[in-house]
Amino acid sequence: MLSRLLIKNYALIDNLDIAFDKGLNIITGETGAGKSILMGALGLVLGNRADGKQFFNEDKKCVIEGYFSISSYDLKGFFEENDLEYDDETIIRREISVDGKSRAFVNDSPVNLSILKTLGERLIDIHSQHATLQINTEEFQLFVLDAIAGNESLLEEFRKELQQLRQIDKKLKSLKEESRTANAELDYNQFLFDELEKVNVREGEVKELEEEQSQLENAEEIKRALLASNYLLSDGEHTALALLKESIQQIQQASRYFSDAEELANRLNSAYIEIKDVSSEIANQESAVHLDEQRLDEVNTRLSDIYSLLKKHHVDSESELIELKNQLEEKLQVALNHDEILAKLEAEKQKQETKVLQVGKNIHKNRSKVKSEVEHAVQNTLAHVGMVNARLDISLTLQPLEKVSSKGLDTVQFLFSANKGQALQPIHKVASGGELSRVMLAIKSLVASKSALPTIIFDEIDTGISGEVALRVGEVMQGLAINMQVLAITHLPQIASKGTSHFKVYKEDKENKTRSNIVLMNEDERVMEIAQMLSGANPGEAALAHAKNLLVNN
Repeated sequence: MLSRLLIKNYALIDNLDIAFDKGLNIITGETGAGKSILMGALGLVLGNRADGKQFFNEDKKCVIEGYFSISSYDLKGFFEENDLEYDDETIIRREISVDGKSRAFVNDSPVNLSILKTLGERLIDIHSQHATLQINTEEFQLFVLDAIAGNESLLEEFRKELQQLRQIDKKLKSLKEESRTANAELDYNQFLFDELEKVNVREGEVKELEEEQSQLENAEEIKRALLASNYLLSDGEHTALALLKESIQQIQQASRYFSDAEELANRLNSAYIEIKDVSSEIANQESAVHLDEQRLDEVNTRLSDIYSLLKKHHVDSESELIELKNQLEEKLQVALNHDEILAKLEAEKQKQETKVLQVGKNIHKNRSKVKSEVEHAVQNTLAHVGMVNARLDISLTLQPLEKVSSKGLDTVQFLFSANKGQALQPIHKVASGGELSRVMLAIKSLVASKSALPTIIFDEIDTGISGEVALRVGEVMQGLAINMQVLAITHLPQIASKGTSHFKVYKEDKENKTRSNIVLMNEDERVMEIAQMLSGANPGEAALAHAKNLLVNN
């Protein structure tokens, strides 16, 4: 509920601080006194755009604050989603600087107008005769049925199941698209894979082949060099081994007379053994080297195949070719398994559709049960407020699954007739502004008994009614205020007398300026105000007595 409204430096208002009651708050005043200014200030708090600079004092900024008690409105989730600090007593502040720039705050956290407007719609419903009424929307009509049917938990379950169904459906569509793409590329990918599989390159194979290629191409030169080297070591006329052996013999003779020569002989002997071993290895290597034209052709062909693949796929190494082959194999496997995966997902989707349909039908069943209750309750209230021939018929139709929304499987339409002999038609096509106002009043008085509605402001919806009907409308508002806060701006004394609090908006000239102000009236002041509403500025005894009687009866 709106517990307090603070307005500073706005239009004709210098400084205003109003505390509202939790029940029915009546606001009266002469035309032009400032009631529209009050509504404009409240609209700014609720997220309306600031149209130009509307300052009482052009040298100061405008500040408007609304204090709201929101503990029963289930708004903690909204505050968390928008990273706002939650408080059961929430303050919304709107500031307009002297240069016309506007800022908005919720519990001192800055917010944009979109968030503020969304929050404002959850806190206050401004209901005027000329406004576009919620009653014309399917969302509101379903809300009415669900509030009476107690469908809140079922709707939450439905939203979760529907969200899961949509996720499965999205995944299924994506997989089908992938499958179409994969099938279109299947032959080409299979060709590329087969080509890589046929070559079946190994890590490091290119280096090995290039070394073998070099050896095969230079086999004659290698053999000649190895033979020449071995000739000098062991096969020639004066070989290194023969000379080394003779040197060892000479050192050994010297060692008989020179002890240090023995160590030298041992070292030479070791060198002889090593060179002899090298000679033997050279001989073996020379024997192993062959001029093999067939093998050279094989190596050249193999290298050519690998080089071609590297160039074709724009890669630099065997490891990249191997990775590409693995990727192609995976794509081929996915393409081959798509049918199986699709079949599983289709089965999962069908199972989820059954869940959604079951919950949706339960919601529809509950709505259907309370349809007559809503129709009769609204018609009874309308008869009470002077629309004795009004009829309301609620058309509720189950839709196919592909047309569902988060609100369920139903489409709904409120069909209405205000007069005898008038055919039932969609309510917004046949009801006048005054009739729509009373229908909305009847509906909200019913819904308020079942769920926590935001504060409702009736802005002069009493146009076109008077006398007994006005009294009845006031009684409905009074009943509505038992379950919610109501603010009613009215010109009718019958409605004004029903309030638990009564505010008067008035103008006064002070310090060469006209100011709008509002005051909470006491009992005597209320009598005078209602008497003036009955008979004019100078009410007589009869008007005063009538005003007292209206107040006593409430």
